[in-house]
Amino acid sequence: MSEAFLDDQPVAPVRFELAGTEPAAAVRDLGGVYGAEEWVARAGDHGFSYRYTAIGDSEVTVRRSQLTGAIRGPMVPAEEYVVGWLTEGTTELDLAGEALEMRPDIPVLYPTDRSYTFAAADYDQRLVHFDRAFVVRVAAEHLDLGDRPLRFDHLAAPVPDAIRSWRVAITGLTRALRVAGPDSDAWRTAKESAARVFLEMFPPHSDRLPAVLFLPKNARLRAAVEHIHAHAAEEVTVTDLSAVAGLSVRSVQESFRRVFDVSPLTYLRQVRLDRVREELLALDPQAGAVGDVARRWGFAHLGRFSASYAERFGEYPKQTLRR
Repeated sequence: MSEAFLDDQPVAPVRFELAGTEPAAAVRDLGGVYGAEEWVARAGDHGFSYRYTAIGDSEVTVRRSQLTGAIRGPMVPAEEYVVGWLTEGTTELDLAGEALEMRPDIPVLYPTDRSYTFAAADYDQRLVHFDRAFVVRVAAEHLDLGDRPLRFDHLAAPVPDAIRSWRVAITGLTRALRVAGPDSDAWRTAKESAARVFLEMFPPHSDRLPAVLFLPKNARLRAAVEHIHAHAAEEVTVTDLSAVAGLSVRSVQESFRRVFDVSPLTYLRQVRLDRVREELLALDPQAGAVGDVARRWGFAHLGRFSASYAERFGEYPKQTLRR
């Protein structure tokens, strides 16, 4: 669903705890939190146990995940922005062959626009979950980005000053929860402060949507377009866009033709090509691999991808990479 359509959702308290000593129960409980399947867990040298707690509300939750043993599996992009940092143990993320090893006390923004796999062992991890619509509202108020879809570079390392600010913000969150609770003004102030620091720590990009989408008559089309920009690395169908926009499949197709003169899936391909170009321009030519970037953005047939890229940008992807 479009972030723009979520602004009026009521804020509800969140509090739960999951714990156990069986690998199968950990797969069920922890996988259930993130809507993931096919996880595998096993005991280690010190046996197996897990504990997962969450407290806050539907806009922001402070969480802690502890596990003795090992667990791994695939993850799909979450509907929330999730920042995590290790205090003990190991966690590694694998994004189509691109590895990211979490370092102690260094916050990481979990991928928001693509699937990945993870492997973790004997860890104690702290997390903060931000509702996407809440972050969009804070960004609109403080960063002059409007309410357009936000994109983040999950591989960007936060600078030391931002990490220090983040630690202060987390202290404020936990204090507000402990002293006043999630229905208090102190909590509302603390979570907005944490969202602002999050945006400073992982500066977002904002896709500039055509002005015509902000006309009232195009509100439903805008919801579909925002969904494409937010989920471009995932499988997106016209049926998905129909559900997001609250339009029939035929109306979605006609709306894209009317405003963009292309089909919905052609628009999706254009957005994906733009994302590939951004990554290629930022990559080290010696280390970059065009095929890996293309596949991350949904291009399985590299020959057709290369031709489409050249048609859109007037050069082949390898030429972009060598710039």
